[in-house]
Amino acid sequence: MVQLKGFAKLTNVDEAFSTFLSKFKLKRLGTVEVPLKMALERVTAENVVADYDLPPFDRSAVDGYAVRAQDTFEASQSSLKTLQLVQKRRIGKNETVRIWTGNMLPKGADAVIMLEYTKLLQGEIEVWTPITTGENVSKKGEDVEKGEVAIEAGTRLKPQHIGLLAALGVTKPKVVKKPKVAVLSTGNELVEVGHKPKLNQMVDVNRLILSSMCLEIGAEPLDLGIAQDSINEIDAKIRIGVERADAIITTGGTSVGCADLVPEAVNQIGTPGVVVHGIAMRPGMPTALAVLAEKPIFVLSGNPVAAMIGFEVFARPILHKLLGVRNDLRPSVRAKLTRRVPSALGRQVFLRVCVFEREGELLAEPVRIKGSGVLTTMTEANGYVIIPKEREGIDENETVQVYLFDKLRREECV
Repeated sequence: MVQLKGFAKLTNVDEAFSTFLSKFKLKRLGTVEVPLKMALERVTAENVVADYDLPPFDRSAVDGYAVRAQDTFEASQSSLKTLQLVQKRRIGKNETVRIWTGNMLPKGADAVIMLEYTKLLQGEIEVWTPITTGENVSKKGEDVEKGEVAIEAGTRLKPQHIGLLAALGVTKPKVVKKPKVAVLSTGNELVEVGHKPKLNQMVDVNRLILSSMCLEIGAEPLDLGIAQDSINEIDAKIRIGVERADAIITTGGTSVGCADLVPEAVNQIGTPGVVVHGIAMRPGMPTALAVLAEKPIFVLSGNPVAAMIGFEVFARPILHKLLGVRNDLRPSVRAKLTRRVPSALGRQVFLRVCVFEREGELLAEPVRIKGSGVLTTMTEANGYVIIPKEREGIDENETVQVYLFDKLRREECV
């Protein structure tokens, strides 16, 4: 039986990440075409270049009348200007054509006057305000010009991007294949979700959490189930992951206890195996990083919050690189800390906070820390603050950078 003895050395977060990256060639995955209706949240594999101008012609931006702007210059409420209403594709002096939003401007017209500033008479309109050339007109190519990059490679497609692709006639955008991520839980004490745990048992929530985090960023989880505390069983399941997936995530069995067999199982499968084990971070100190067959393996803590932070710090950026995401930074805000928080000198601490607005100012309320296994420290938070390893804490009213994983709140945190 291996005795609990702690880690001989803890590796700094940045050093751990760079060491990890140096052990394998990380490259973006291949390309696949998907129907536009299924492209939401997918990542573009190449620049989308416009085949034509958008809009393809000068068009009206409002409902109104197409005019020559110079014919309205002398109009006012005390001196109305009358224009002849015609139905033709070209207008001349003192002529106008009824037009709707999105309609092509008739030749000769260079502006559109809104309905609100006119009065319709028999075969003509009265205008009581002047307008300028180009007013209420969307010019040809104003949105996107032919040959211009409309959407850059590495863009995560949002509804507005889907609309732009449709407008450009792109029905099957080329996107990056979803990374397959094998997710494995380990531990004799675990039971599947939906099963009632017996004494000394617990429901396996980590596998579901980590699979959901994969889905959230556009990866495809491959469920490897639960492995008992058997090095042979853990070995067999990790081999399946290496064979079928682009990355592997395990949770549990990574500390220094007698049943912490995952690093040992990884090392007996092949090289380089575990490259970092024990990281100067809280939570998530037992995290290990490994490589097999040029594939990244994230050996995360069995504590739910520590597993989530380990995923956030190491797995999330790697999976984003596999996806070719151009901007993988979390949104962040500056906020004032509502109370002093002590920290562990020598370890990078990920402080969970709840950010809310009070009288136009953003405040960050630290969540009461109850342990790295307590999920409510995440459900009560909407972001985290990184406390550097050189700091012994953060003072009350100190302005901090908060990385958001949920929306800001307008009410004080409970």
